[in-house]
Amino acid sequence: MLKVAALVGSIRKESYNMKLAKFIKDRYKDHLDIRFVPIRDLAHYDQDIENEAPASVRNFKTLLSDVDAFLIVTPEFNHSIPGVLKNALDWLSRGDKEMNGKPTFLAGATMGALGTVRAQMHLRQILNAPGMGAKVLPGNEILIGHIQHKMDESGQLTDHRTIDFIDGVVEEFIQFAETVKPKSNVL
Repeated sequence: MLKVAALVGSIRKESYNMKLAKFIKDRYKDHLDIRFVPIRDLAHYDQDIENEAPASVRNFKTLLSDVDAFLIVTPEFNHSIPGVLKNALDWLSRGDKEMNGKPTFLAGATMGALGTVRAQMHLRQILNAPGMGAKVLPGNEILIGHIQHKMDESGQLTDHRTIDFIDGVVEEFIQFAETVKPKSNVL
């Protein structure tokens, strides 16, 4: 079973994106061991403290030391990803580069029509940067628009077309992850 670290870009209490991530974790628990890795309390990335990172960063990186893959669930802020997620990714691009070569899949939900398409385009650029080197599942984005009409108050998706689509993406991701071998971080 793949050990998957879930990074959720929304830190809002009633976040649709956190509810989506929990739905994915629960629905696919027989195939993916998804662990939420909090990003709310990470110190701001600063090259001056990079080599002696604060405890929040060391703890964050420790939680990622044995994962096989990543799930990133993000809302869209100003046509991009939230700053809290970008900060976490900046830390991951330094030192051990925990995402390097790891299979990664993306998801996002919005109340608008486009379902985080611009944020995910930007996120793909970030994850392709030399410091990141994530292996992102190609062409299978989970982009959910009008989430408020597709999810009930308890956070369960109720739209069967959306659920069927996510089932397909997760199946594709599992196959993709089996073919992607992480690069060694050793030079």
